[in-house]
Amino acid sequence: MLTFIGLGLYDERSITVEGRSELRNADRAYAEFYTSKLIGTSVEDLESHHDVEIEVRDRAGVEQHPEDILEAAETEDVAFLTAGDTMISTTHVDLRLRAHERGIETRVIHGVTAQTATSALTGLQNYRFGKATTLPFPYAHGADGHPASVSNTIDDNRADGLHTVVYLDIKVDNEAATNRLETDETLEEYMTADVGAELLAEEYPDLAGVVVARAGSPDPLVEAGTMADLAEREFGDPLHLLVVPGDCHLLEADALVELAGADRDDLDVV
Repeated sequence: MLTFIGLGLYDERSITVEGRSELRNADRAYAEFYTSKLIGTSVEDLESHHDVEIEVRDRAGVEQHPEDILEAAETEDVAFLTAGDTMISTTHVDLRLRAHERGIETRVIHGVTAQTATSALTGLQNYRFGKATTLPFPYAHGADGHPASVSNTIDDNRADGLHTVVYLDIKVDNEAATNRLETDETLEEYMTADVGAELLAEEYPDLAGVVVARAGSPDPLVEAGTMADLAEREFGDPLHLLVVPGDCHLLEADALVELAGADRDDLDVV
């Protein structure tokens, strides 16, 4: 059995009760944290809290060389862990399909995602979000500013009246060093919302945005403003993301004003 378990958003306690039970009963546990990370804990604390040993894999170890994970799952109960939900913001469908090709039974135990937490914290209705996008560091996509794919997603969603989640780039372990053509360095770099807003403000200075920081933690932060305004603020520790509201229902607008300090004049209220 290969069981994919979402760890939730923040620390070793963010996992569901069902996920905790399956993790503690697993014969072996693997994890990846190159696409997202539990900021409120460490691998050591996860291991101690759940009384398990966890082998952390890099991108290549999951996407290109998962043979040992699959071989273990042929004879043992293996847990594969990620932050959030393993099949939403981080998709491991390929690994699941490879397991099926070998006749290995699989299961998914979901965790809380940034998408659902963002809807809850901002008051924006979940069914009114369009396609999400990721804003990379300029050095990661090889040009200044932001790629056209980000603008296209925002523009297309706004044309349809939909909200946009803009995930902010994460570089963990050696990914940042590789992209910067450096070697022998282990780096962790998280784009903050002020940096993301500054990049978007080059094209959208007056566009309303909402910062969601540390979702799932004891002290989440939600703040609204124009991109130019948000670029001048500080939002504390990661993880951060940005939301670009589309057309807002009256209740959504009230929520952004009350919960995020939005200026109603910056919103498109329908």
